[in-house]
Amino acid sequence: MRRVLKVGIATGALALVLAPAPARADGYVSPFIGANFATDKSDGRSNFGVDAGWMSKGIAGLEFDFGYAPNFFGSEGSFGENHVLTAMGNVIVGIPVGGTAGKGFRPYGTVGAGLIRTQVTGTTGVGGVEKFDNNDLGFNAGAGVMGMLSKHAGIRGDVRYFRNTSDTNNSVQFGGFHFWRASFGVVIR
Repeated sequence: MRRVLKVGIATGALALVLAPAPARADGYVSPFIGANFATDKSDGRSNFGVDAGWMSKGIAGLEFDFGYAPNFFGSEGSFGENHVLTAMGNVIVGIPVGGTAGKGFRPYGTVGAGLIRTQVTGTTGVGGVEKFDNNDLGFNAGAGVMGMLSKHAGIRGDVRYFRNTSDTNNSVQFGGFHFWRASFGVVIR
């Protein structure tokens, strides 16, 4: 009987040690709408997109930011069809006030790099169509806050700065294209 009891205790202790720890991760999706500012060409023009991320223990994690700004450079009459698309991989760091489950809010900062794509399609004076595409490596940095209204839903607002880079003489430098984006969206966790 004692042997069975010892084996049972040893098996139970081993099961506790080897059992997987509960996951302490916070995944979310956040569609947004916003406006560009601080550049003459895009002031007040709209943008929309989605952020999707994961935060380990609610503090630090990774995020993918996809944004699209139609008519970034102006209406079709002055610049033809045009848009700016951004696709960035970011590191996000935030402090969950009120915990990671349920109501609360989380101020955060984010920084990352990825694609900034600009496209302008217009007509030439002789009736032809010209298309200008630019795919640049860019970066973004920003800050914001997520406010959770329940365990799975909340709101989010942030401001981010975007800038392209250029490759000059085999060294990467800041490019001349840059803008700010303010956005507001919902958070689904």
